[in-house]
Amino acid sequence: MTHVEKELASQPACWSRAAELADAQRDALPERGERIAVVGCGTSYFMGQAYAALRESSGQGETDAFAASEFPATRRYDRIVALSRSGTTTEVLDLLARVRDGGARTTAITADPQTPVMEAADQVIVLDFADERSVVQTRFATSALTLLRAHLGLHTEAAVRDAQTAVTEPLPEGLVDCTQFAFLGQGWTVGLANEGALKMREAALAWTESYPAMEYRHGPISITTKGTATWMLGTAPDGLADQVRETGAQWVAGGLDPLAELVRVQRLALAIADRHSLDPDNPRNLTRSVILGAG
Repeated sequence: MTHVEKELASQPACWSRAAELADAQRDALPERGERIAVVGCGTSYFMGQAYAALRESSGQGETDAFAASEFPATRRYDRIVALSRSGTTTEVLDLLARVRDGGARTTAITADPQTPVMEAADQVIVLDFADERSVVQTRFATSALTLLRAHLGLHTEAAVRDAQTAVTEPLPEGLVDCTQFAFLGQGWTVGLANEGALKMREAALAWTESYPAMEYRHGPISITTKGTATWMLGTAPDGLADQVRETGAQWVAGGLDPLAELVRVQRLALAIADRHSLDPDNPRNLTRSVILGAG
């Protein structure tokens, strides 16, 4: 069994721990009404997108999400939340250094307490129980988002139960035979769709795309056909499922909590990787953390 398989399967327990931690860490997390930005790279950026949409739509404050390298220097925020599993990612550390004296409080969420991010941020939340040996992120990302959902009052035990279902029930029949995948979301699940597509590319080298569900019909559906799959994370817009099925493609409805649906996508990525004898612990051209040289 690969590291990522073990880490993926541990997510229900990790989510319960992360949710319990939210109350103890409330002073380090954004207060209602604060104007905040959440930043990260890769998977962490997509989790930031999901959190930003959740926080703003629940009326708790204006919330933006940026790739750390694209943070707009002219904007002013009350707080910046940085997600970094490794605590060593160059773009995140550079950003925290740049904003240190700019007036915004900074909070970092990481998995490793022995890394530079511990000194780079004003406050740090460590999810060491969700750290990973695999390059491909699964449980840290979803545990960090669970922590943030719980802080917003939007986490329920039903999500944990759905995660348990996601790690045990068989995947839809025929899905691993598909040659191309599109992942769709609405609101906060757009970030999850983006992450689902990334996971498939990283672990399985699969041809994947992601879109807001309503945008999918504005062009991307043109390449949907027999042998492709379209997976909805969350509730689908009216009529979309039928329209996809009419193309001959496989439609996958997201019946679980959307974050648990992401766990199912992770499992699909591993199943395809296994079929093609790929090593999902060490994906091609990737490392655990992107650390850039000075020159």
